[in-house]
Amino acid sequence: MDDREVKSRIRTLTSNIEKVIRGKPETVELSVIALLCKGQLLIEDVPGVGKTMLARAIARSIDATFQRIQFTPDLLPSDVTGASIYNQKTVEFEFQPGPIFANIVLIDEINRTTPRTQSSLLEAMEEHQVTVDGCTYRLPDPFFVMATQNPIEFFGTYPLPEGQRDRFLMSLGLGYPSFETEKEIATDQMIRHPIESLEPVLSLSHARELQSAVMEVHVDDAVLEYAVSLVHATRNHPALLLGASPRGSLALVRTAQASALIDGRDYITPDDVKRMAHWVLPHRFIARERSRTRFGNCVGVIKDVLSEVPVPIGVPGRE
Repeated sequence: MDDREVKSRIRTLTSNIEKVIRGKPETVELSVIALLCKGQLLIEDVPGVGKTMLARAIARSIDATFQRIQFTPDLLPSDVTGASIYNQKTVEFEFQPGPIFANIVLIDEINRTTPRTQSSLLEAMEEHQVTVDGCTYRLPDPFFVMATQNPIEFFGTYPLPEGQRDRFLMSLGLGYPSFETEKEIATDQMIRHPIESLEPVLSLSHARELQSAVMEVHVDDAVLEYAVSLVHATRNHPALLLGASPRGSLALVRTAQASALIDGRDYITPDDVKRMAHWVLPHRFIARERSRTRFGNCVGVIKDVLSEVPVPIGVPGRE
């Protein structure tokens, strides 16, 4: 695919999703970036803003299989990954895949289940496979997890371990729609939901091609050093007990590649890195107690780091 075709396909995909998710173009674009980077997405927001519809719209748009898993306190790991069931006819144990075996998996209220069940996602999210009774099973390709949690509910919840939060490529929220957009949404759903008439605009093979195209976007050494310097700066920030991990550096560079691809470029710039830092780094931080008020969910740390780390000048667009 040439750059023009890639940009056209991505624009077609985002436009199709926006038929369901109204008035949130940046959120849709960021979700597509997560998909193109083969990463996982954490959405932390209040109920009823369209988190489930976003996942379903992405799945329909690329003609992908979709599963929704409602996390509850009594959910077991085998309810997610599947289990080996004894077959009396064959006198053998047969593996019955769980709902994690789908292209797009929505984990609803991920923080409502126990740490044991939460941990069943770690291998799937990182390696795109699950291991049950000593046997490893590959997950479908592409594989994309979108997990949701309500940030204002605490009763009956289990906070995500830092290691699991770190495995999410990005964390974002949808937010409430504007008055006019909310009026349009109410009007559209008087008869039926727009998701019911949403048609695929790309195939799974197209999605895989776009994912491959992301990895071909050129990364200049100076821009790479800039991205890594930003991550290193978070580890020395006085407001943080723990900064971003090396996984944060990988996420920052990869999402910058996807951002450049969406803009129709085959190279990344420092601006791509700066933009994506707001979405791929803050959820990886652990703030010191005395700094939480000042920096508000670590957003202030990103602003500090971006202002302190020198931006490379005269970076060539291409080799």
